[in-house]
Amino acid sequence: MLGGLGAPARYALLSVAAAGLTMLLKFVAWHYSGSVGLLSDALESLVNLGAGLAAFASLRWAAMPPDDEHAYGHGKAEYFSSGFEGALIFIAALGICYAALPRLLHPQPLEQPGIGLAISVLAAVVNLVVARLLLQVGRRHRSPALIADGRHLMSDVWTTAGIVVAVALVALTGWLVLDALVAIAVAGYLLWTGYHLLGVAGRGLMDHAWPADERAALDTVLEAYRKQGIDFHAIRTRTAGSRRFLTLHVLVPGAWSVQRGHDLVEGIEHEIAERLGPLSVLTHLEPVEDPAAHDDEQLERSAERRG
Repeated sequence: MLGGLGAPARYALLSVAAAGLTMLLKFVAWHYSGSVGLLSDALESLVNLGAGLAAFASLRWAAMPPDDEHAYGHGKAEYFSSGFEGALIFIAALGICYAALPRLLHPQPLEQPGIGLAISVLAAVVNLVVARLLLQVGRRHRSPALIADGRHLMSDVWTTAGIVVAVALVALTGWLVLDALVAIAVAGYLLWTGYHLLGVAGRGLMDHAWPADERAALDTVLEAYRKQGIDFHAIRTRTAGSRRFLTLHVLVPGAWSVQRGHDLVEGIEHEIAERLGPLSVLTHLEPVEDPAAHDDEQLERSAERRG
């Protein structure tokens, strides 16, 4: 069954397994210590589990081939994972505040902090290993869902580290209110993380352009052709999940044959893909001598004919 999955989906399943294990470990740590700070860490791991499941589902959906209703593929499904994860984080942050505020007003002593801290450190190590794998595979496969999941797990590692230090200080100093303060700080951090993930999902669904380094690589390819007298305009880029799309108008001498123009744009498309990797390219051939061709940059077409 797993053999039929793409690499991103298989690593999303690894994220689900790691989230389930660390969630169990962190709730055990909270059970032994009674620390509301460790409880906040356990609640965040619950978000990790939901995010991992959402990432797996979205990656399976995004990997589906184009069909009659989705001619450009299903790549944008990955952004639903980021949005869902951001919403889960907001809910977890509210749950942490609900648990921490009573402890802030009425601090309680910790029970067995040593055992709880040791288990939390083990959970953090698991998250660290999986997060690094997800980020590596996500960047290699240009997967927003895996990158978002990896970044969240990495932030969870730092959160756990801060909580472990704080709970250790509570155990050493007896300053019980610090336990609740750390939990509230974690909730604030989660709110910021959730806001960031929702922003990533929003930008993806709004068809954002390629990043600056990819656009610079594209311009390098086109500039070589400009030196040969070929011109370009109406260059538009967009990203949908792991897929990239490019449209551009190619201006060539009007006396060229259709075959010569076709061979040129085939060569241009091949060089762009060779430089930037797999992508979908749509070119439009126009005569460079026609002034109207230089003004033909509108996305929308109307029924009016040019004179």
